[in-house]
Amino acid sequence: MYRILIVDDEPMIRRGLQKLVEQSELPIESLRTADNGAQAMERIQEERPDFLFTDIRMPKMDGLALCERIAEMDADIQVVVISGYGDFEYAQRCLSYGVKEYLLKPVNIKAFQQVLAKLIQNKSKISSESFVAVTKLEGWATQLEQAVWLLQEEELARLVGSMSAELSGYKLKLNRFSEVLQELYMLVHQRLKARDVFGVQDELDLQGAGSEEELLGRFEAAVSGFLQELRAKRKGKQKDPIEEAKQYMENRLAEDVSLEEVAEYVGLNPSYFSQLFKQSTNETFVQYRTRRRMEKAKKLLEQPQWRITDISGEVGYADHPHFTKTFKKYEGCLPSEYRHKMGIR
Repeated sequence: MYRILIVDDEPMIRRGLQKLVEQSELPIESLRTADNGAQAMERIQEERPDFLFTDIRMPKMDGLALCERIAEMDADIQVVVISGYGDFEYAQRCLSYGVKEYLLKPVNIKAFQQVLAKLIQNKSKISSESFVAVTKLEGWATQLEQAVWLLQEEELARLVGSMSAELSGYKLKLNRFSEVLQELYMLVHQRLKARDVFGVQDELDLQGAGSEEELLGRFEAAVSGFLQELRAKRKGKQKDPIEEAKQYMENRLAEDVSLEEVAEYVGLNPSYFSQLFKQSTNETFVQYRTRRRMEKAKKLLEQPQWRITDISGEVGYADHPHFTKTFKKYEGCLPSEYRHKMGIR
């Protein structure tokens, strides 16, 4: 489906070109017209056309100025200039703005169809050259997000370099190159946001970048910013957050450590930490803590020098009856009975 814009200040010419487009049997998504270049720019802002046919001499903004504005946009709009014999010099000047086709007035059906066929052929080439598969972007985003999550700074730099080299091979126009980086940034951002780790900005600022190198530099700086922010939240620790949490709890089994305290320690939102912990261990935070306390209690019970009342405090139970009840529920017997099983009197 193609979008076409016809620009001419003469109503009869506009209607004639519209008719030629309709007779071409081209699959049309939209066919619009404008009286002059200024109005054409408004139409382009509303909906970017694939093909634009424009007259040279028009009020407010002529065809030459319109072609110049379109060239500045670096947009994939194929422009056809329509001129009379006396405007040939102007038509030649339009070539410097990327216009590759022109038609002489009066426009005949054969010439129009030939030009239209060229436009369609060029459009197919542009589409194939500018296409970066969604699966490719998804794959890059997954790798980048993983490097950020694990605080792998060198790996992140390597991935960006590899991705940049491959992306440059697509020979994209600068505006499309920028769009692809924006899409990739959003994918990485969404994955990190799903972890509810931090509130980073939603969009990557690529405005005004004049080269692929500058665009890539801004992209890498933004993604690296994710990593630095996450590192700061984790207080510089580069372990997996769940492993960090386990170690933190292991060292404090005698204390009443809360989920919120551990989540803050590893730099995660408590709600997300709870979900991630369950996903990683197949146990809730409380279940895991209780199991580790009971495992430690068993080891201490196997050492005769430890009194059972002291063991309860050593594994975080100030209330001895509560410890005894929990141990029996976990092991199926009282702490004293467990000792007897071990042959300790």
